[in-house]
Amino acid sequence: MSAETETENEVVTDETAAETEQAPVEDLADNGAEDQTDAPAAGEGDRISRLEQEGDIAADYLEELLDIADLDGDLDIDVEADRAAVSIVGADLTQLVGRDGKVLEALQELTRLAVYRETGERSRLMLDISGYRADKRTRLTQLGTETAAEVAKTGEPVSLEPMSPFERKIVHDAVAAAGLRSESAGVEPRRYVVVLPA
Repeated sequence: MSAETETENEVVTDETAAETEQAPVEDLADNGAEDQTDAPAAGEGDRISRLEQEGDIAADYLEELLDIADLDGDLDIDVEADRAAVSIVGADLTQLVGRDGKVLEALQELTRLAVYRETGERSRLMLDISGYRADKRTRLTQLGTETAAEVAKTGEPVSLEPMSPFERKIVHDAVAAAGLRSESAGVEPRRYVVVLPA
């Protein structure tokens, strides 16, 4: 057998050995992937159960509040964007929204405290009354999209009016969806969004 043939045999043997060594590793990786897929699914169920529990606690608290205030309202509980969401819908509930949503914000904080008292964990629960937040989300998304289009056209940054953290997040998301950048500037409570060219 020549030296050249021996070298070729060594290469073939090394490749075969490498394939043999890799096969069990790939099997383990597949099994690990299955285990990892199952693990988050179980965690996902726990997370959703926890958020649904938050919604139930909040709904009970708000129902008592409506009874005390002698107001009619139906409660809808949902899980949206990794947080519990409770909506009160009914007749005229504008007094629970208040000017610029100030009463709604206060009620949301009180409801979060009620959830915290029961669970011992901070809540990011979102409260909406008479569709106020849903309408605002639609308007702010439109504002973010239109401002991004203007900035893309002119190439000049645009500063918006001061907004709450909730409102700024909606605008940031709309601007990002339009493919541009934005940042918050200023100091609370006068913090605002600046939309920047790409």
